[in-house]
Amino acid sequence: MAETFSFSCDSDAVRIDKFLVDNLDDVSRSAIQKIIDESGVTVNSKIVSKNYKCKSGDEIVVTVPDAKPLEAKAENIPLDIVYEDNYLLVVNKPKGMVVHPANGNPDGTLVNALLYHCKGNLSGINGVIRPGIVHRIDKDTSGLLVVAKTDKAHTGLAEQIKEHSFTRAYETVVYGNIKDDEFTVNQPIGRDQKDRKKMAVTLKNSKNAVTHFKVLKRYGEFTHLRCTLETGRTHQIRVHTAYIGHPVAGDAVYGPKKVITRLNGQCLHAKQIGFVHPITGEYLEFESELPEYFKAFLRYLDDK
Repeated sequence: MAETFSFSCDSDAVRIDKFLVDNLDDVSRSAIQKIIDESGVTVNSKIVSKNYKCKSGDEIVVTVPDAKPLEAKAENIPLDIVYEDNYLLVVNKPKGMVVHPANGNPDGTLVNALLYHCKGNLSGINGVIRPGIVHRIDKDTSGLLVVAKTDKAHTGLAEQIKEHSFTRAYETVVYGNIKDDEFTVNQPIGRDQKDRKKMAVTLKNSKNAVTHFKVLKRYGEFTHLRCTLETGRTHQIRVHTAYIGHPVAGDAVYGPKKVITRLNGQCLHAKQIGFVHPITGEYLEFESELPEYFKAFLRYLDDK
């Protein structure tokens, strides 16, 4: 069922499509322009074009149609399986792989590969597009993920994440020389009010977020860190490191404009996970080796 949103404009001479991008969560500018082209936006009860410039006091109504459901299909894509039983598996995701299908990434994802590998036997709690997915890591973040095969396993794992008893430790290289050997960033994270595609430290519509950091090695202009998540917010490590003035190397979203291209995305690896098996009660812990892109960057820093 389509959703309708109403806004009262409080500024002059801003394009209607830009206004809506800034005020609607998770709707791209191209999608908004399509809605406008299909007469889904009215200003003061009149249909407008996408180049209409809002005036202070304008009453804007936008109708966002339901997204067409995606169908995740099984694909024979090789997976690095670290552990597997009848209830769950732990996979080492490579950099560049998207976790689940979405507009713009309908296939080639971890879910497509899991559907093939597990012959469709994955938990259904998160729906047909995210079967088995208990937690996510970003496309350009590499490393460990746990995947649930049954709903009971999924519920048990999700509860541990909610209670902060699920261990998730990452390694990253950030810009700058961090002086403290160990420190914690406890700052809430929510949608960036200026750029809705980004997250930010903010008090508005945010959730608490806590990351514990430990310096592994200093390289003068860069620092190698271990990051342990107490909470699991979207882009949490990337946002917290940027907030303290030490963004993740290679991060084109939260880092400097001149990005380190050799990394092909942020230098961030989900190195360790630990949890109580939701069925057997056994504590399991897994650690993955740093991938070659990460080790090559450390060698480069050693040689500088």
